[in-house]
Amino acid sequence: MESEFRKTMRCSDTLQYTASHCNTLQHTATHCNTLPHIATHCNTLQHTATHCNALQHTATHCNTQQHTATHCNTLQHTATHFNTLQHIAMHCNTLQHTATHCNALQHTATHCNTLQCTATHDNKRFSRDGKKRWRT
Repeated sequence: MESEFRKTMRCSDTLQYTASHCNTLQHTATHCNTLPHIATHCNTLQHTATHCNALQHTATHCNTQQHTATHCNTLQHTATHFNTLQHIAMHCNTLQHTATHCNALQHTATHCNTLQCTATHDNKRFSRDGKKRWRT
């Protein structure tokens, strides 16, 4: 028959072995509890990354729209200047047309003065009865 000491030793070894397994199982359980927590963090991080990508995409669109708006403002400013220049050019054309008329009128006035001078001179050469006067 087996001695009490041997039975106690065998029982102690078994208990120690079992305790070691319990510790391993407990360690594994702790890891198992940690893994869902890590998975939750990973999901949160993935969700955050998706939001970051969406925000970056939106920011890119905003920058593009801002760039387009700047171009539109520049084009609008240029169009305003063009309209102003076109308005000025129209006034210049009107002034040039007026100046041409003034030159024509001045030319006509010069001719009128010449004709008036000639007529006055010729009138002095004739008497009231239409006979030519001769200067001596």
